[in-house]
Amino acid sequence: MEGRSRLGQASREVEGPPRTGSRFIDSERGCRPGLFLSLGILNRKNSHHGYGMNILLLAPHPFYQERGTPIAVHLLLNVLAKRDTHVRVITYHEGEEKTYPKVQIQRIPRLPLIRDIGPGFSFKKIICDVYMFFSVWRAVVAKRPHVIHAVEESVFMAMIFRLFFRIPYVYDMDSSMAQQLVEGHPGLSIFSRILNWFEGRAIKKAVAVVPVCPALAELAQKHRPAKLVLLSDISLLFDAPSRPAPGLRQELDIPSSSTCFMYIGNLERYQGIDLLLESFALARQAIEDISLVIVGGTPDKITMYREKAAALDIADKVHFTGPKDSAMMGSLFQEADVLVSPRCKGLNTPMKIYSYLDSGRAILATDLPTHSQVLSPEVALLAPAQVVAFSQAIRHLAQTPDERERLAKRAGQLARKHYSIEAFSDTVNDLYDFLERACPNRR
Repeated sequence: MEGRSRLGQASREVEGPPRTGSRFIDSERGCRPGLFLSLGILNRKNSHHGYGMNILLLAPHPFYQERGTPIAVHLLLNVLAKRDTHVRVITYHEGEEKTYPKVQIQRIPRLPLIRDIGPGFSFKKIICDVYMFFSVWRAVVAKRPHVIHAVEESVFMAMIFRLFFRIPYVYDMDSSMAQQLVEGHPGLSIFSRILNWFEGRAIKKAVAVVPVCPALAELAQKHRPAKLVLLSDISLLFDAPSRPAPGLRQELDIPSSSTCFMYIGNLERYQGIDLLLESFALARQAIEDISLVIVGGTPDKITMYREKAAALDIADKVHFTGPKDSAMMGSLFQEADVLVSPRCKGLNTPMKIYSYLDSGRAILATDLPTHSQVLSPEVALLAPAQVVAFSQAIRHLAQTPDERERLAKRAGQLARKHYSIEAFSDTVNDLYDFLERACPNRR
């Protein structure tokens, strides 16, 4: 699942600050036949929330969990709950309970043999999506929502309900599903053309497409969506007070003189943990006084990477803490000198990057579009996704505290200017102001 890529040519472009502007295409396709969607981004001062819009939000993942897409849905619901709308969320049976004003959360039946559903394509998700489809069908028949807000693969359910019930849908595009399937399962590459075709149809038929990063926006633009709204993730440090992470260095026996590199996130292959461990092992051959803390991961993944660290003879310098509450994120960052994102696959920018920017710590990331669409050499050290080059970057930051301070200062300025909760809320409200006018009451 990061200056920004150009989104290509559109019939009109909405001006916005660097790195966060939205672009869209006007079209005669929309919520009902013949409706000309040419409203653009509305003036926030003159907008008026209301009309009692009925929204069906499809969240095909455990909700709530402390990871990217569920966090994004949580942020979205916080904004929608302040509008004159009613939101019904249909989601999986797993996840922490959350409550929001005017939001009803409906879960699929509890499936005893389906547990610990992770990110990405899996047999468990297929089973859950089948159950979810029938839950959505019943909700559509009973409630007839004005619009369906479909996250990730649930967009294909939304396409069916558009066909049979003429209910428009928003495609909340957190990743390229076609690319993700092929990268995760290379055997599916023979189907890449048809997978891309289905993804293109989902984009083309949506009343609005909401990509999470510029690379996905550029991909969506190729299919000429009716409306395109770039909704970047944001720093999660705004929602503190931060819970302390007392004595992490002391607990892990990391000397104050040691340069501490920290990774926060899941331990799936695409995150580049193999690259990180191999690069760190090579860097340690040249510089002893460094340590690595890895926060997150399931028990099986932690065991696997602990064994790899032992095989690389760095087990004494690599510390796996397991998952931590997001409320501790700010305190965890303070224990580090450098925050690392070694992701090696995917188009979407990791959500952690926006909190990294706001952390007051230097960032080291792979020099791939997943990062470079948000990060630049002015705010982070970007290194090729190769062991030798990444190890050299680790050594460089370990030995240059002034450089770390310079990068951290500029990163913080970028986060405060462009990746704030205010910017996120304004974009969501602009989108739903547009939808309220473009999708008249059907009852």
